[in-house]
Amino acid sequence: MTTVLLIVHLFVTLALIGVVLIQRSEGGGLGIGTSQGMGSFMSGRGTANLLTRTTGILAAIFMALSLLLALLNRGTSGVGHSILDVPPPPPPAASSTPVPGVAPAVPGGSPAPPPAASAPAPSATPAPAAKVPTN
Repeated sequence: MTTVLLIVHLFVTLALIGVVLIQRSEGGGLGIGTSQGMGSFMSGRGTANLLTRTTGILAAIFMALSLLLALLNRGTSGVGHSILDVPPPPPPAASSTPVPGVAPAVPGGSPAPPPAASAPAPSATPAPAAKVPTN
């Protein structure tokens, strides 16, 4: 239910932003700047009234949804609950990790040969070149 309300809240928010951006600060709304004749769909004043009413309705729905979501989610976390208060998970069991220097047993009775010692990896810094005396 909370997910559905969040999605509706998102759509109402986007619609409210769109309606507010359509309005003009002069108060004319969509009708300012156009040459409207008598046969136009809405007058400048009618458009401003429509946008003002729509903004008020969307704002009321936005506030109601915000309060409803806050009331629905008020009991989801404990008082003073923090994710930092949760103890870290215990380390994995020691029996599943191989111990260095001990070869695991091979089915058949004889232990597996120890792994061959590998040569150390070459260092990233190059060795200094030998200096040749110049005369």
